[in-house]
Amino acid sequence: MDNAASDQSIIALDGWLQTPAGRYLCAWEQTCLDNLTADIFGFNALQIGMPQINALAANRMPYQWLADNRVRPRSVGAAPEDVPRQVAVALDYTELPFASQSIDLVVLPHVLEFSAEPHQVLREVERVLIPEGQVIICGFNPASLWGARQAVGRVTGSDFLPRAQELISMPRMRDWLKLLNLGASQSHFGCYAPACRTEKWLHRYAFMDNAGARWWPYLGGVYIVQAIKRVKGMHLIGPAWIKRTAAAPVAVPVTNKRRKQQDG
Repeated sequence: MDNAASDQSIIALDGWLQTPAGRYLCAWEQTCLDNLTADIFGFNALQIGMPQINALAANRMPYQWLADNRVRPRSVGAAPEDVPRQVAVALDYTELPFASQSIDLVVLPHVLEFSAEPHQVLREVERVLIPEGQVIICGFNPASLWGARQAVGRVTGSDFLPRAQELISMPRMRDWLKLLNLGASQSHFGCYAPACRTEKWLHRYAFMDNAGARWWPYLGGVYIVQAIKRVKGMHLIGPAWIKRTAAAPVAVPVTNKRRKQQDG
């Protein structure tokens, strides 16, 4: 997939997120991201792509940015929930305009599967993360009912999801992260309902979210993986609290000067 096709896929994703299935996905991912980011501390946090959700809403870092590959115009007359948040930084996913080791947290919601160079995007994320910095990635799961429906749609010409370069499985994503010394720490799956296009049928299959999380947890339509940047040979050391014992008082001898007696 070239850059032009990648841009078209991202535009198609914007439209798909306004559908009932897209809203269903956004609701689950927003809840999961709120839980994951609430206890990540630092100074600088960055969300790249998908301004339809606020991936950093629950995070308390003082400096937060929303970046994307383009600035989306605001539609006149659109409902407030349909208006994407304002993009603060327009950039190329493969060339992040941030200094090396300057960002504490990066969130990538559905960026890699629609990027022409997903490996380069991950390399750039690894570059800008500080040691022990964290990255959170959202992706469509090919090993799911949604993934199966998308595979059939490629043959019949009736896609359920926006046409991506390739859906990236969770094991493959973990391998990519491992090669960049990004150790996966947590993973979550969600959206277990079948590939339904109407809100009525999605609501009818809502019971599958609880059942799926218990009985077939790895078959959710989407996944979120969290990873930490590991730097070899470096260990975080806390403050060294050294208790110094007070020295016991020591007696100091005093020498009296003897006056010399003068002979009369």
